[in-house]
Amino acid sequence: MVSRKWASLLVLFVVAVAGCSGSPTEVDGPDGAPDSAFPVTVAGKFGDVTVESTPTRVVAIGWGDAETALALGVPPVGASDWVDFGGAGVGPWAEGIYEDEPEIIGTLEPSYEQIAALAPDLILDTKSAGDRERYELLSKIAPTIGLPEGADNFKTTAEQQVELVSTALGMPEAGAELLADLDRRFADAAAAHPEFAGRSATVAARSGAGWGAYTADTERVQFVRKLGFVQNPTIDDLAAVTFSVPVAEENLGVLDADMVIVFPIQRTAREVEDTPLFQAIPAVQDGRYVVFDSPEVARSYSTNSVLSIRYALETVVPLLAERVEGR
Repeated sequence: MVSRKWASLLVLFVVAVAGCSGSPTEVDGPDGAPDSAFPVTVAGKFGDVTVESTPTRVVAIGWGDAETALALGVPPVGASDWVDFGGAGVGPWAEGIYEDEPEIIGTLEPSYEQIAALAPDLILDTKSAGDRERYELLSKIAPTIGLPEGADNFKTTAEQQVELVSTALGMPEAGAELLADLDRRFADAAAAHPEFAGRSATVAARSGAGWGAYTADTERVQFVRKLGFVQNPTIDDLAAVTFSVPVAEENLGVLDADMVIVFPIQRTAREVEDTPLFQAIPAVQDGRYVVFDSPEVARSYSTNSVLSIRYALETVVPLLAERVEGR
């Protein structure tokens, strides 16, 4: 937790940065919505936020926020790299959009000094743990768009994220167009694969901490639901911890479904597939499973930004189609 003393020092630091010779007026910002689109008010978990004029120095620290801003034509000056892409902190589907790479900022514990030094006029943190103290400290630096009303623990949907970011940038119509395009892509993929309809699916992960299954309200499950799958009801009956359900290795049978999808985290695909109790799952024995062995494909699915989803639809859907009927 951040102390009140630190919060007070942060305010002083922000004031000092604002008075430095390296002011944001000396930096060419991206082209955004015209000032006539402002002010705009964005409703969020911690109340309404008003953005008075066109943001030109955006810092995007929520999961997928940077790619969402990029999709709307606004490259952030600072961004967080949640899935360790390196470089500009975005996947290959967003390479080449930045003219100048952003300064990379920490994820779970961002440096508020670093953010303040960038002199942002808007901070995006629409997908994170939803911590009030984090939000309040960021809000002392610049208007901050946090989680949507009712959201928590990284459960902001791609739709909510686009709506929040596009509204804050004064481009709600452009955001609506991005979402309409995504809807068309999912509908086309589902129509091309009627064999997905009504089939149960488990989306799980094997990390250094063990096994877990994602809950129905997470985006990793929503992705396959939009393709026609339904959530494995056994997972819904288990006690969730934030966005996932811990699963003991000796209880891996609960993962069984018409399709089992596994993200290796701090593990290789081979390590996952070589687990004897994983091999004993009926779906695995029948070949109705996917363990991602391409970090690029797995990251496109897990990033779940408006840009990465397009790539995931092109790469993940063929894998599911190949395996859904079994051997």
